[in-house]
Amino acid sequence: MGFDVRAITLDLDDTLWPFAPIGVRIEHALDDWMRVHCPATAAMFPVAAMRALREQMHARHPQLAHDMSALRRLTIEHALRESGADLALVDPAYEVFFAARNEVEFYPEARDALARISARVPVVALSNGNADLGRIGIRHHFAGSVSAQEHGAAKPDASIFLAACAHVGVAPAEVLHVGDHPEADVAGAARAGLRSCWINRRGADGRLAPWRHRSATPDLNFDTLSGLADWLEAATAAPGDDTRSTPA
Repeated sequence: MGFDVRAITLDLDDTLWPFAPIGVRIEHALDDWMRVHCPATAAMFPVAAMRALREQMHARHPQLAHDMSALRRLTIEHALRESGADLALVDPAYEVFFAARNEVEFYPEARDALARISARVPVVALSNGNADLGRIGIRHHFAGSVSAQEHGAAKPDASIFLAACAHVGVAPAEVLHVGDHPEADVAGAARAGLRSCWINRRGADGRLAPWRHRSATPDLNFDTLSGLADWLEAATAAPGDDTRSTPA
């Protein structure tokens, strides 16, 4: 099977870096801050209770499922109000969350692979999360960014994939979406008419997860982002090169 790739849309969380450590860091950073600046809130909503409250906010506001920042602000505001704290603390508390959210630890090969990929084709960040490319220090690798929060709909909705394609002016059939999630990334991209690449990283036991999605199959799959970079370098010419090959 051969196909051309003129642009890539790239998932962020659990594709460039694992999200689980970020989630833990967020919870404890916010709790530490609350204990200093609003101890009544920290006492009423310790880490586990704040996590439960966040889940309640998600359930109560399904219309905001695409907007992680709005849901986080609602959670903080509710906790402050319930504990009788000053609502003026919403903004500084959110900033503590957001700073911790953007302290990412890349997968070992991911940052170098991203540089290699972006040297070949335009890359658009396409995420349901609220990572900030500028704060993380990788904005220069991207031709643009489309987030669910800004777009108003989350993956796997076809419209967000098409918005990312439009951002770089490339037809969906010539765009490769890269991500870790079988439904949100692979199946969503396929339904929108994009090619798809599943990044299926090995688990702690060294094993690869089997593909179990019933209605979609990725066009490509690798266990690291370096695998994609290798494939892309074989498939495309870098800017200024006068040769190009397409893999079989």
